Amino acid sequence: MPHDPVVIGVDSSTQSTKALFADAATGRTLAVARAPHRVTGSGGARESDPEEWWRALCEAVTTGLEESGVPASAVRGIAVAGQQHGLVVLDRDGRPLRPALLWNDTRSAPQATALTGRLGGPRAWTERTGSVPVAAVTAAKWEWLRENERATAGRCAAVRLPHDFLTERLAGVAVTDPGDASGTGWYSTATGAYDREILQLLGLEAELLPTVADTGATRVGALTASAADALGLPPGVAVAAGTGDNMSAAVGLGLGGAGLLDHPVLSLGTSGTVFAATRNRPADPALSGFAAADGTHLPLACTLNCTLAVDRIAGLLGLDRDDAAPGGEAVLLPYLDGERTPDLPAASGLLTGLRHATTRQQLLGAAYEGAVVTVLRALDEVLRACGLDPAAPEVAARPLRLIGGGARGRTWVETVRRLSGRPLVVPAGTELVAVGAAALAEAAVSGADPVSVATAWGAGEGSELPAVERDLASWERIVSVLDGAGATLLGGP
Repeated sequence: MPHDPVVIGVDSSTQSTKALFADAATGRTLAVARAPHRVTGSGGARESDPEEWWRALCEAVTTGLEESGVPASAVRGIAVAGQQHGLVVLDRDGRPLRPALLWNDTRSAPQATALTGRLGGPRAWTERTGSVPVAAVTAAKWEWLRENERATAGRCAAVRLPHDFLTERLAGVAVTDPGDASGTGWYSTATGAYDREILQLLGLEAELLPTVADTGATRVGALTASAADALGLPPGVAVAAGTGDNMSAAVGLGLGGAGLLDHPVLSLGTSGTVFAATRNRPADPALSGFAAADGTHLPLACTLNCTLAVDRIAGLLGLDRDDAAPGGEAVLLPYLDGERTPDLPAASGLLTGLRHATTRQQLLGAAYEGAVVTVLRALDEVLRACGLDPAAPEVAARPLRLIGGGARGRTWVETVRRLSGRPLVVPAGTELVAVGAAALAEAAVSGADPVSVATAWGAGEGSELPAVERDLASWERIVSVLDGAGATLLGGP
């Protein structure tokens, strides 16, 4: 009996790859299969073998076929959403020359600082690319490679982002999309193309880079015979351009030109991010001024230390992650891997305000508070980038959408409510990056707008939590530490 058409959305994240099988008409999730990959490195180094990403993608898709009972012939489209910024360098045969430098590899911080000055400062960068180089940005990682592994850089025949690498393995074409490209540091959100002057500054030939498709929903080809065989799918399945993970999450939430504009989102995962889809092109040095997958814009701020850092504190204290209480006088900034926002790549964790009466539960609560305040501080800047006044009552009453693994944690949710004072919407869908990728895949097949597809699927709908009175005392205590002596202690200027 014929099966209803199915699309596959792939979320290739820092720690694992997920393949979500969705009914193309309704968006109903038929299966989500996962496969892990490793992150290696100590100190500031964070690396992964791109071949592990490909093996994990193949494993997740083949497992998903088995678990869902979907016949391979029913699959009509696939798209990849990948972790942003990672630097993948390939030889002439498309094989990695070395492990990929990941977004949270902070070794490239000095190169980011040097690049900022070489182009004329932060404003010059934001006017052209929308963002100022930080350690996470691909351009800084390329500079680190050129300075520290000159022979490898010299042998490089292709430069890719993680999602580009996987899309090329699927369809055999070197292509990216404006959303993920806008996180490289060499793509101009002002012109919608690679910036030739910046490429020259980096000593990077444009021929080494993938072509930029119109949007992440653009059909760029079909599964090659070898990819189809590895995945257990028929050749000819449509492959979309795909996008970066944050852009894909926005699609999955129904954010963009055909859906919700200027509605803020807070994502609690390995990193903490706050973003919104808007028609305004952001050019604020305090933010990453990304392009969105549907042709709008995605001002975003990202922190390095979120759920994993707080889980680490819980482990050190011998507590379950929800065995926490408000921090009281204690302030704990869990910057265990340096920090990106604020830009403190040399930072380490900071604890102050400890008293005899301080409990383990309060210390864990203080870690939650430090992580939440760090990402919420950028919320007002994101709203301003959307052309909104954060203090306006109608803006303050706009719900904050809470996603990511932390959105399923009681303490995370309550800490965000208490410190933001905003109403929350917690979407029912748990795999919004993969859902967004599935919507991109369906749009590539049907020609529909991907945000309209995701909105019709209802992926962004969920429970609503009313605002509670904001805990301004805790907020001000934490901010005073961060903005005062704490900045110096954390490795700031």
